[in-house]
Amino acid sequence: MPPSTLTAEFAAANDSFSKLREPKMLPVVPSRHVAVVTCMDSRIDVFRLLGLKEGEAHIIRNGGGRAPDAIRSLVASQRALETREIAIFHHTDCGFTHFKEPELREKIKSAEGPAIAQYVDSIAFMPFEDPAVSVVEDIEYLKAHPLILKETKFSGWVHDLESGKIRQVA
Repeated sequence: MPPSTLTAEFAAANDSFSKLREPKMLPVVPSRHVAVVTCMDSRIDVFRLLGLKEGEAHIIRNGGGRAPDAIRSLVASQRALETREIAIFHHTDCGFTHFKEPELREKIKSAEGPAIAQYVDSIAFMPFEDPAVSVVEDIEYLKAHPLILKETKFSGWVHDLESGKIRQVA
């Protein structure tokens, strides 16, 4: 099977990247001991947004930037890789504010048929309406989670995509 155009672009970009990159082996433990949970939205460049450099933070991304979806990564980040602070970032105009869970389930089931219903029903899509509210909910979820270290420092933020500004909400 011939590679897709995107596959060829990835390979060419990596070839350029690897030639220009100065070899450096950063420690596996992030130097700022922080894990950032944020959305997978392709409009967000987390490193530029927060002024972070390679090796400083764990960046955990998923649809909506939801903490329950990130728990496996956060537990490993804390217990194996020494992060002690968690920052939750949700944003305006998030795709996860544009649908309701029951409607999405039905849309997928209608398109794919009854054989996949059990798989669709096993997924918590976790849409939300207000990013400031969902950030607080996620921090409360993490504070109550038995595998998150009790001494963890938390902060919660909303990123306004239009202005580029972040606002602390928790």
